[in-house]
Formats: sequence, structure tokens, C-alpha cells
Amino acid sequence: STTIMGTSQLQLICLCLLASSCYVSVSADEHNHKVRMFVFVFCSCMYTLPLPVYLICLQYNDREEVVLWMNTVGPYHNRQETYAYFSLPFCSGGKSSISHYHETLSEALQGVELEFSGYEMEFKTEVQRTVLCMVELTEENVKAFTYAVMNEYWYQMYIDGLPIWGKVGERDESDGKYYIHTHKKFDIGYNGQQIVDITLTTDMREELKTDAKIKFSYEVNWKASKVEFKNRFDKYLDPNFFQHRIHWFSIFNSFMMVIFLVGLVSMILMRTLRKDYARYSKDEEVDDMERDLGDEYGWKQVHGDVFRSPPNALLFSALVGAGYQLISVVFCVIMFAIVGELYTERGSMLSTAIFVYAATSPINGYFGGSLYARLGGRLWIRQMLASAFTVPVAVCGTAFMINFIAIGYHASRAIPFGTMVAVTCICLFVILPLTLVGTVVGRNLDGQPDFPCRVNAVPRPIPEKKWYMEPLIIVLLGGVLPFGSIFIEMYFIFTSFWAYKIYYVYGFMLLVFTILTVVTVCVTIVCTYFLLNAEDYRWQWTSFMAAGSTSIYVYAYSFYYFFFKTKMFGLFQTAFYFGYMALFSGALGIICGTVGYVGTNLFVRKIYSNVKID
Repeated sequence: STTIMGTSQLQLICLCLLASSCYVSVSADEHNHKVRMFVFVFCSCMYTLPLPVYLICLQYNDREEVVLWMNTVGPYHNRQETYAYFSLPFCSGGKSSISHYHETLSEALQGVELEFSGYEMEFKTEVQRTVLCMVELTEENVKAFTYAVMNEYWYQMYIDGLPIWGKVGERDESDGKYYIHTHKKFDIGYNGQQIVDITLTTDMREELKTDAKIKFSYEVNWKASKVEFKNRFDKYLDPNFFQHRIHWFSIFNSFMMVIFLVGLVSMILMRTLRKDYARYSKDEEVDDMERDLGDEYGWKQVHGDVFRSPPNALLFSALVGAGYQLISVVFCVIMFAIVGELYTERGSMLSTAIFVYAATSPINGYFGGSLYARLGGRLWIRQMLASAFTVPVAVCGTAFMINFIAIGYHASRAIPFGTMVAVTCICLFVILPLTLVGTVVGRNLDGQPDFPCRVNAVPRPIPEKKWYMEPLIIVLLGGVLPFGSIFIEMYFIFTSFWAYKIYYVYGFMLLVFTILTVVTVCVTIVCTYFLLNAEDYRWQWTSFMAAGSTSIYVYAYSFYYFFFKTKMFGLFQTAFYFGYMALFSGALGIICGTVGYVGTNLFVRKIYSNVKID
């Protein structure tokens, strides 16, 4: 009941179907082309899905084989610096063959290297203390084990999809000698015909010294449990950490910030703008002194330039399109995590993110392509390519550079060549075509300019203004409040990713994401209002960057977290941390920038459509 088709075989079949469908679709008629395109998209997405979700049935018969998978080993404080379990001179059991093995794309990207342990286990069958093998420690073996014990190496194993952690050894503080744990005791709980609980106990330590002969052994005990299968992952969660009063207080604090900002923006819209409309509707002339003191009413002066196309419109529209896609991915993944409890399946979170990102590519193309068309852009193919590959190139480029370090360390995080090919195929044969479709649809359905004001042929000179009204200052200050609304949640997210906590409160994450969206929109509207009052019409990039500057503070906070909240060390872990934190911060910046621009765009259109332009 646990035997499944090999993942490599299934994925190879999917990729073959994908390649053949692409080849024959060149000369196919319209109907067959649609069928082959569907097969092509389906096969590509199948490669990204976590196969255990839909292929494996976690039911056992009495005395049926139970497989113990050895995964990785590495320093406790460097969670991402992992190596193959048998890179240390451990020995495996006597059973050398295995009937099944699975690995998904996300597992390969996360450095999961499942190797059969050789331990003989059968469902509901007790195993008394059994010697696996005897290892004579050479000088090289002693050095390897001693280094592992000095750096607090832990190893990870899996039984029936449940993770197990154990410590390689320990240092005796009394005599300063190093010892290795040689015996593993597995206490496995079952409910009916399903495994619901696993506890590992390591003992019988042996001193590490040259020419010593060490016996590695194990035993297995089975016991009935009342834990239901659907709740078997609850023991790995830490409600005392994630549902702490500080967490609830941060949510409440952010909510109060939202109320304050919404009230501030409402005051601007309902009070200040009302006065502006009344003032602009007067026919009498105002004297020079009143005009000098009335900078807050100056936004009408730039009505002929406020909808002028921003510089680098191609890049701007590509970032906005990518932002729409990332917002869709974040929302969908959070909802899937809430409904499906993705944290219980190894690699399912990353697989879902890859699948959703590929599937939402038309959203990128639609909004990016339509915006570029409204801005008067003509190089739509270049814009489409920029939209499709902005995020993948950044991610793959960072991963490629870190991969060199991982290869040098012989770490399991080194991405195999086949995985690189698979990711490239997804980008070229799934993301790119879907982005192209979205771009074509967007340009045709929503690509006509519909600005409420005409754009002057000659740009209006931007007058001098006070230093704190300069776009650069507005950009730097714009991200303070959005970061303040999420920085407590950042701590929990960072801890779950870089430490040994499993994040499961995705309802909190959805609420914080909503608060971040509202705060970002409110802040950028206020910033844009002051900028336009200063008769500066460069609001598109300013609104995007002011909201996107949240990422600057998040990345700065990651430095604080690294030095004061973790004990990470070494080149590989440091490069991995700051490299992927840069990606995380950049993606968050694109999301916030898009949210800020979209909200500000609606605000600007609203105020200029409600005033009479001479």
C-alpha cells in the first residue's frame, strides 16, 4: 500500500509528453494545438507538485515493510548547511535494496537527499536491540566525528513522512572528551493501520578515539496511540511560541495603526480636498501672497503633466506586472496553507508556490502589458520578456551564485543539473507562453489610455521645494510605517525559516498581509498628495518606490536578526542567509510597490476627474 511509482520515472514521462506536445504543436490545427497546450501545461505543473500528496497511501498491513529514510546531517545553528547523512562514516543496515523512492522538484531545491537506511522495520513488529555493524575508527573517521560533535551536528530522518531528529554526539564537560551516540531507539505509535507518532531516543555513547571499535545498533517498539492521523503533526508545532501574547499584541497594534492611517487619509480626501475643490472653483484671482502660502493647493497646477508617462516605462510596467503576480501567489499560497495544511507535507509549500507562480503568469502579462500600452509603450515584446523573467532571473541568479559555494562545501543544497534543466523548462515552456497570452489579452482589452486629463506636449518645469518634499526623502520615509506594521511578524517568519520552528499560523499571516496592504496604500496616498501639492508630477515611480522602500527596512532588520538572534557561522550559511533574504526583501518590495502604485493611481484619477480643468 505504500509502494508508488518512482518519481524520476513519472517526471521523465511528463517531460517527454511536454517536449513532444511542444514539437508537434508547431504544425497542428487550432483545436489540436489547444489540446497539446493543455497537456504541456499539465505535465509541467505535475513536475512541481509534491507527489506524496496524490500518489502515496499511508496505510500499512501487519508485518508490512516500514521504511526509514536517512536525510541530511549538519550544524544545529546552520539549518541550511546540510550534508548527506552518510557523508559521516555511519554504517547502514544489512538490507541493501528498496522498493520505492520519491523526490520532487521542491525536495531537490531544498536539499532533501533521502537515502535508504538499511534498517529492517515491519509494521507492529518489535525489534529488540540489534547490532547493525561494527566500525573501526580510523584517524580520518575520528576527525570527522569530532568535528561534527564540536559543531553540534544533528541529523534528520523520515518514517512515513514524519521527521525525526537526533544528535550525533556530545562533549563531556567533565573530562573534555568527545562521544558519539551509537544506539537509536524508535518508539512508534500507531492508530489502526496508520503511523501517528514517532519518538527517537539516542544513548549508549562511545568515546571517539583512533582504532576504537564501535557497534551501531537500534531497536523498535510499537505501541497503540489515540492520536488521530490528521492530528499526528501537532506534536511538531509550538503554540506557546506562535500564539504568544506579543504576537496578539502586534496584530492589535497594527490594526490600530490601520485605523489611524485610514482616518488620516479620509481627512485628506473629505476635508482638505473639499477645500481644494472649493478654491479651484472660484473665478476670482488670488494675489501672489496667497498663492505663495497655498502650496497645499498646488496639485491642480500639474494637471497637464500628472499622467505623463514615467521614465523607463518598460521597466516600470514589468515590475508592476510582476507585483500583481506575486500578490496573487502570496494570497493563493496562504489560502492553500490555511485550507490544506501544507506544512505537514515535505516540500509541499515550495511545490505549491512554484505551481501557483507558473499558473498565475497570465496575470503578470495582463496587468503589465495593459499598463505599458496605456503609457504609450511600443516595445511590447521586450516588456513581455522583462515581465516574465524579472523575478525568475533574480531567483535563479542568486541560487546559481550560492550553488557554487554549496558545491565547494559538498552540501546537499547544491542544486543538481537536472533540477536546473527542469526549472529552465518551466520558465521557457510554461511561464513565458502564459505571460505572452496575458500580455496580448491585456493590450487588446485594457490597453487604451483613459486618463481624465490631457497630457501637455511640453513638460512643465518642476519648481524648487523644501528638502523634505524631495522624492528621495519621501521614498526613504514611505516604508517606515508599513515596516512597523509587520516587523513583529517578520520575527516569527524568520524564526520558522532559519530556526527549527514550523510556521502554521497562516491566518495571522493573512491578517498581517491585509494590514500591510491597507497601511501601504494609505501611506503612499499621503506621500503622493504632498508631492503633487509641491507641483511635482513624478508620482508614479515615487509611489512605487516609497511603498517598496519597506524592503530596505526588512533587509536591514535581517542584519539585526542574523547578528543578535542567531548563531549562524561559516561562508555558506552566511551567503545563503543574506542572498535569500535579499530575494525575500526584493519580492516584498515589488509587492508593496505595486500595492502603493495601484492605490495611488486610483486616488490620482479620482481627484483629477472631480475638478474642472480650464
